[in-house]
Amino acid sequence: MNDETQDPSPPAAVPPQPQRQEVAWERETIEKLVLATVREQQSARRWKLFFRLAWLALFAAAVWTWVKQTEVQGPVSKPHTALIEIRGEIASGASASADNVLGSLRTAFADDGAQAVVLLIDSPGGSPVQAGIINDEITRLKAVHHKKVYAVVEETCASAAYYIAAASDAIYVDKASLVGSIGVLMDGFGFTGLMEKVGVERRLMVAGQNKAMLDPFSPQDDAQRAYIQTMLGEIHAQFIAVVKRGRGDRLKETPDTFSGLVWSGQQAVTQGLADGLGSLDYVAREIVKAEDIVDYTQRENVGMRLARELGVHMGIGVVRATRSAGITLR
Repeated sequence: MNDETQDPSPPAAVPPQPQRQEVAWERETIEKLVLATVREQQSARRWKLFFRLAWLALFAAAVWTWVKQTEVQGPVSKPHTALIEIRGEIASGASASADNVLGSLRTAFADDGAQAVVLLIDSPGGSPVQAGIINDEITRLKAVHHKKVYAVVEETCASAAYYIAAASDAIYVDKASLVGSIGVLMDGFGFTGLMEKVGVERRLMVAGQNKAMLDPFSPQDDAQRAYIQTMLGEIHAQFIAVVKRGRGDRLKETPDTFSGLVWSGQQAVTQGLADGLGSLDYVAREIVKAEDIVDYTQRENVGMRLARELGVHMGIGVVRATRSAGITLR
């Protein structure tokens, strides 16, 4: 008898599906790459935000420090001597620029407690324009506020620095100070001979026959030289007029007074370029009769300097190697 009932055979094993495994692996890899990219972008955004906040904090700190430092302690009721320092080159953008000095002068003159203003000077000179602006403002403020201005020279008071000092009511020096140098100069270099030796040809095109008047690579023209000399003579005459107006009958003029020579403090007193020997403390105590000294000098603070230097280094890759010629009193 045939038994039609049979045990069912075991199901056949499902063969591996390599294609599906490969797709899963690719998906997993892509997911990892996407996650890594997202994390990297998030990290970049965090760092970007951090640097923005850091710059904002630096800027805010610089502004706050500048405001606090440029504030004078409010009206000082107690009588005192107002001090303003003029140090280094007198030039636009320098610490002894007209902008900085004028702000200090106006604040000092406006303070009712300031019995007089003392300019503490240590400068070899600089721009006649900047010095002229400061000289004119000192003259104006003296007339408005009816306060005396005294100049006290430390190491050097030459050229543009003396241009400023001439506006004061009296000038005090140390016996070894360097004073004077009442003259004007314009300096530069000429490379025409060197260019001929090395075989370099200068190709310069201008519109206007005097446009390249100060070009160091072109021969100097006699007519242009005479023109510049006339201009320097005019500025020198302005300088001389300022000194004569400021010193008046005290000046003992000689042929060398306005020749550009510099004298010791002792010689300057003898020639009437200065009024006597004395330090800042001496002038405050004996002349102004107010020993307390309050400094009104506007100075560039560390935060502003750091912010400016960082901006310069990040924003400018190449610094100009030469400057255009300029007129200086030194």
